[in-house]
Amino acid sequence: MTPIIKLYRGYANENELIVFGHLFKPNTAGSYEFEKKRLKNARSIIRMFRVKTIPNADVYLEHNGQRIHTKTLSDGYFKFCIPLKEEAGYGWTDYYVSTYSSNGLEVREKGTYIRPFEGNLGFISDIDDTFLVSHTRNFFKKLYILLWKNINDRKLFEDVVPHYQALSTAGRNNKEERNAFFYVSSSEWNLYNFIVKFTQKHELPRAVLLLKDIKTSLMDFFVTGRGNHNHKFDKIKHILEFYPHLQYILLGDDSQQDPFLYEDICKIFPVTVKAVYIRQTSAGKKEKAVKALQNMESMNVATCYFRNSSEAIAHSQKIGITQ
Repeated sequence: MTPIIKLYRGYANENELIVFGHLFKPNTAGSYEFEKKRLKNARSIIRMFRVKTIPNADVYLEHNGQRIHTKTLSDGYFKFCIPLKEEAGYGWTDYYVSTYSSNGLEVREKGTYIRPFEGNLGFISDIDDTFLVSHTRNFFKKLYILLWKNINDRKLFEDVVPHYQALSTAGRNNKEERNAFFYVSSSEWNLYNFIVKFTQKHELPRAVLLLKDIKTSLMDFFVTGRGNHNHKFDKIKHILEFYPHLQYILLGDDSQQDPFLYEDICKIFPVTVKAVYIRQTSAGKKEKAVKALQNMESMNVATCYFRNSSEAIAHSQKIGITQ
C-alpha cells in the first residue's frame, strides 16, 4: 500500500513552526476534477467525503537539516509544532513531509508555510457567504450548489476581490510583501483543494486555511459545514495568541455565528481587534447581529454591517486601513 500525504499551508513566527496534514489510504484522496459538469462534478465532490485515513502511522518532517518523527492521530491528521532555534525567513517557505509504503518505499511531499513579513495588520476571514456564495442558511440550496456547480460556476460576491486585495497590501510599500491572511471556516478539510483552487482562480490573497475535522463517510457529507462552530473560536484565538503584535481585521457574515464569535474574541483581546466586517446575507439586518456589533463598537472596535462589498471598501478607506 502506498499512502497519500496531503499537506496544508503552515505558518511560523520567530519562535515556532506549525505544519500539518492528513495521511490517506491510496485511491481515496486523488486529484479531483473541479471543472466537470453536473453529475461528474457531484461524483467528485462526494468522493472527497469518502476518503479513508491512516491512523497512528509514522510521518517525518524535514526542516533545517533535521528529520523529526511523529505519528498520525486517529483520523489520519498529523501536526508538527516545532520550536525554531534559527530565525525563519519571511514570506513563503517550502517544507517536506515523508512516510513509507508497506513495501518500505519512501513517499515524500512538499508543502509551504508562511512567516508573515514584519507589519502591523493581520486578517481573518470566513469563507462561505463571506466571499464565496454558498447559501448556508438554505440546506437544500447549499447542497445543490456544492454538488451541481463546478469551480467555474461558483460565484463570489461583487467587489470582494478588490477589497481583499487592498487589505492584503494595506500599509505596504513593497509589492512583494503581503499582510498575514487566514481563512477560518466550518467547511471540512475535505474541501481544502476546492477552496485553494477557487481562491487562486479569483486572485484572492494566498492564505493559511484552518478548517474543521475531516469527514470520512457519505452520511457526513450531508451535514457538511453544520454543527458546532466552537472550533472557529479556538482557531481564531490561537492565531491572535500566535501573532500577538498584530492588529486584526475580522471578516464574516450573519448567516451563522460570526457576529457572536467575533464579539467574544473582542472581549478577550481588548486591544488586538481593530475592525470587524459582517456581510448581510438576507433582506434585512438581523437584530442580534446589530446588537453584537454595537457592543463591539462600545469596546472601540470599528464595525461595518454591509450588504455590498463596495460599502466595506469605503469603510476600510474611511478608518484608514486602506487608501
